[in-house]
Amino acid sequence: GAREEEAREVREGQQGERRRIMSLSKRTQSFQDLAKGSVSQPEQRYSGTGYTTPQDAVPISEERNKLLASLMSQYLSREPEAIQRQIVNHVEYTLARTRYNFDAHGAYQATAFSVRDRLLESWNDTQQYFTERDVKRVYYLSLEFLMGRYLQNALVNMGIKGNFEEALLGLGYKLEDICEVERDPGLGNGGLGRLAACFMDSLATGNYPGWGYGIRYKYGMFFQKVNEDGYQIEVPDYWLTHGNPWEVERLDVTYPVRFFGHVEWTDKGIRWTGGEVVRAVAYDSPIPGYDTYNTLNLRLWSAAPAHEFDLDSFSKGDFYGAIANKEASEKISSVLYPNDSTDAGKELRLKQQYFFVCATLQDAIRRFLKRDRPLLDLHTKVAIQLNDTHPTIAIVELMRIFMDEYGIGWTASWKTTQKVFSYTNHTVLPEALEKWSVPLMEKLLPRHMQIIYEINRRHLETIAAKYPGDGEKLQRMSIVEDGYPKMVRMAQLAVVGSHCVNGVAAIHSGLVQTRLFPDFVQEGYRFVNMTNGVTPRRWIQQANPSLSAIISRWIESDDWVVNLDLVRGIEQYVDNADLQREFVESKMENKKRLAKLIKEQFNEEVNCDALFDIQIKRIHEYKRQLLNILGVIARYNKLKSLSDEQLSKVVPRVHVFGGKAAAAYVQAKNIIRLINGVSSVVNKDSRTSKYLKVYFMPNYNVTLAEALIPANDISEHISTAGMEASGTSNMKFVMNGGLIIGTMDGANIEIREEVGDEQIFIFGLLTPEIDSARDAMKYGQYKVQDARLEEAIEQIHAGKFCGQDTAGPIVRALEPYNDYYLVSRDFTSYMEAQDRVDVAFQNKAEWTKRCIRAVARMGKFSSDRTIKEYAESIWNIEPTPFVPGSIAYKDTSFKK
Repeated sequence: GAREEEAREVREGQQGERRRIMSLSKRTQSFQDLAKGSVSQPEQRYSGTGYTTPQDAVPISEERNKLLASLMSQYLSREPEAIQRQIVNHVEYTLARTRYNFDAHGAYQATAFSVRDRLLESWNDTQQYFTERDVKRVYYLSLEFLMGRYLQNALVNMGIKGNFEEALLGLGYKLEDICEVERDPGLGNGGLGRLAACFMDSLATGNYPGWGYGIRYKYGMFFQKVNEDGYQIEVPDYWLTHGNPWEVERLDVTYPVRFFGHVEWTDKGIRWTGGEVVRAVAYDSPIPGYDTYNTLNLRLWSAAPAHEFDLDSFSKGDFYGAIANKEASEKISSVLYPNDSTDAGKELRLKQQYFFVCATLQDAIRRFLKRDRPLLDLHTKVAIQLNDTHPTIAIVELMRIFMDEYGIGWTASWKTTQKVFSYTNHTVLPEALEKWSVPLMEKLLPRHMQIIYEINRRHLETIAAKYPGDGEKLQRMSIVEDGYPKMVRMAQLAVVGSHCVNGVAAIHSGLVQTRLFPDFVQEGYRFVNMTNGVTPRRWIQQANPSLSAIISRWIESDDWVVNLDLVRGIEQYVDNADLQREFVESKMENKKRLAKLIKEQFNEEVNCDALFDIQIKRIHEYKRQLLNILGVIARYNKLKSLSDEQLSKVVPRVHVFGGKAAAAYVQAKNIIRLINGVSSVVNKDSRTSKYLKVYFMPNYNVTLAEALIPANDISEHISTAGMEASGTSNMKFVMNGGLIIGTMDGANIEIREEVGDEQIFIFGLLTPEIDSARDAMKYGQYKVQDARLEEAIEQIHAGKFCGQDTAGPIVRALEPYNDYYLVSRDFTSYMEAQDRVDVAFQNKAEWTKRCIRAVARMGKFSSDRTIKEYAESIWNIEPTPFVPGSIAYKDTSFKK
């Protein structure tokens, strides 16, 4: 007994020493003080010049400067009592409410404003510091930023969640209830937008100087509902109905954006004039880093008319005409991805793209020219990353600014433009590579079309000189594609106008070079790989608190939150019964949370001991939700054929789907209808529903993902090989203690390399086999023979799950000569993989070990690693941490 006691004391001593060293190794001791709410002697928050913009600052008298400096020199206190007072102040003075109508919504808004106040302190200091250091910044241009809720994320990153919890409890509210009031911002749809959000978090946490730029969509993409018949219904996403407390409207930051018009040649050069002009108005949202003062900015543009109101029309009785201009302008920033199946829709999309890059470039150049320097040095202080082809018109716009507005010659302009831009490709699907018709471009952006023609002429001249007579090569490499009408290929333009092009996973980057742009690779254009990542702050620490606590406890540090490689430390305890028990308990807690959601949505109970199989992503044929639901139908048919005794031995399952289908994508909407049809049949079957349930969770967004992902036992990433660029939900699912069933596609390949074969269930054809498999199916050389698949297709065809309007197109798509995505070809292999999952899941101890190993080996997939690679090899920017000399507080009256 004495020896055991002695060993325990030694162990505790070692742990204490490790914790002491750990606390010393925090990146900024002062940040710890701030998180604790320590109070030091008052001094200036930031002892620089006191100006955010040294060159164009307002002249200020010395006396006024002293007063401002003393008033703005201290931080808001982090004591719970002071926080309570600030929240109540916002209720009374910002929201103009009394204690009698201080409800949960008011509490959320007041809390959000109180947190935003603190963010703005560090935001102002960070931007001021960057300006004075004259650092090179990266501008991340993306049509989507799928941010998710702000409140909890901001509190965790700033290290003051506990302080606010205590403060709110004193006011009679629980923080988690307040967080539930917040609406998800409708600023994105899928992986592209969520990647941009993770990147902003990692840029801030890594102390990199960066800005995000996008559009402030008034109605998001759409709010997805499912009607009684199981069809997707799109309704506007009124996420701004109650305002957005996190944004700061910048009516002083506004730029003109021109459309249409004509081009004039004058003695002063070329002028684009006439047409219509709208204003881009800036809305800023602060993005806090974790365990650092650095707070970055997401600037989103909202469209407004150049002239609000036509009084002349109004006076003549044309009341609608008086505001027509306003309505037409505001349409530009109303909806993400307007339906582009019509000419008007196409025009609106191109308008959106030009609108946000035009405003962004004006903003970036204004910031650059605050110091007196040549504009051609822009690349020394500005790196612009094009997130997919949507912002590619920025390349042409920068050329227009250089030449038409600053009179710089072509060669010098082009050299700098290429050094400024880099382009991330997100797809190898030909139909997803953007093209705009030349007539549309000439009508909407006449000057830009002229510049595109000239870029293309010079580009092809160089190629033709190297490969005389090779007309096919010129056609492949041309930015303008011949046809009726001619089309501008935005991906080609992005490659030609950038100094670096990257894919987002090893296999994808290879396909970008071999399939999409082999001619450009041959000509020496720079192509690299940047495997995507996700932020562990939101996707483990915030989404899965119980698993976070386990990791921190077993590796005796929470530094893994900023260095995910440290999670590898839990693997040495994989055989420890205590760790296994804690891991199982954490998983059960997360499954119960999801079961509660299902109960609220569908009023049905689910068995939390069942295997939870989840597939949540955009609904698209290449992502093959159809393969998954066909597998579910086959499983259901098998269960129906078993005796009661055999049934008692099967692995019970809960299958969960989620994701939006684009409004104009009819087949994707058919797939949703089929899933809901299968759900209603399967869930009502009294004999089998104990062993199989199916749910489609409507309106998939970040908040729903945070509930679904931690509950997964298995997740499905089953795209046709070679078609998924990377995927990032696969990373999130594994980090949260589940295993993957998937094809050798996207990041699945690298996840498999990291976690090992035992921790992933791979099936299906490989990328090099796809083309020949398609041909074999098409020309009848290969016949799929699987009775389970035939039965499932027959049931769909017979109308068991849905009407003929849905069944017809789905059955036709599965005909051998139509099955482009090889659903039927991979079906047998998929079912075998699902059988392997069932067998593995029955051995609970071994399953738990596999999941622990998988979590431990996911360090590579942190977006912190991705951003560091971008910063070092593409953007050439450096971490610039802002650290105040010491901390002082404005409100110390409650100090205990």
